[in-house]
Amino acid sequence: MEIPTSTTSEIPGKKVKEVLGIVTGNTIRARHVGRDIMAGLKNLVGGEIKSYTEMMTQSREEAFNRMINMALDIKADAVINVRFTTSMVMGGAAEILAYGTAVKF
Repeated sequence: MEIPTSTTSEIPGKKVKEVLGIVTGNTIRARHVGRDIMAGLKNLVGGEIKSYTEMMTQSREEAFNRMINMALDIKADAVINVRFTTSMVMGGAAEILAYGTAVKF
């Protein structure tokens, strides 16, 4: 099941009746040695490092889906004020965190 999400504090046409709280989803991904070698080569000539772009896209999707699942678990109708953040947790590994406010209409 999919529920509405928004980076704003509202969903057009809906009125928030109850705030259920913050919902989160995260994932931690580590770099791959093979990717690092290719990234190093790409660094010499410039351009996008597509393997890292794909890894980050998958990480964001996974964190987002985990946030949605948490919202569904508490019977939320939507998640507003959705945000993403990333941080390095150790050398070669980064966390992607998705968070927002679960609400009932």
